[in-house]
Amino acid sequence: MSKSENPGLEAVRTVGLTVILAFGFRMAAAQCYLIPSGSMEPTLETNDRLVVDKVSYHFTKPNRGDIVVFTPPQKVTEKERSNDPFIKRVIGLPGEQIEIKGGQVYANNMPLRENYIAAQPNYTWGPQVVPANSYLVLGDNRNQSYDGHIWGFVSSDRIIGKAVVRFWPPERISILPS
Repeated sequence: MSKSENPGLEAVRTVGLTVILAFGFRMAAAQCYLIPSGSMEPTLETNDRLVVDKVSYHFTKPNRGDIVVFTPPQKVTEKERSNDPFIKRVIGLPGEQIEIKGGQVYANNMPLRENYIAAQPNYTWGPQVVPANSYLVLGDNRNQSYDGHIWGFVSSDRIIGKAVVRFWPPERISILPS
């Protein structure tokens, strides 16, 4: 191993390479997100911080129950004048008929067991068939969530990744169930 002619330059190179690698990993594989609202309560609370896996959905498709981060549909971004990501739970899969009635969500006429919601939905929706390459996503706080029951489906190309770990606040650190 040769001795560096300038230890300061070597330190700058090392730190620079570390920053570039860390930034590359963050952009390619995982990213942190802050929960800005109560739309996912009780599962996620306002100001929770999550790690989102941005790689898995390149190899697999979202499953019912996954908590996903996504860029909202264009009609939402135009109305809200924002491209801020949303976080919701996958409820309807491509090709399924989804209906919400009597406080219950049905997929292909079968009631879903949803032990994660804040309260039964107090609205009706559907029946509608989820288009190919799209998903119906709803907040766990069904009656207080600006979600797919209002603006429709999310296409798979808008899904950023799957929320996998809550790392803040420390007393709520956990792996997120799907």
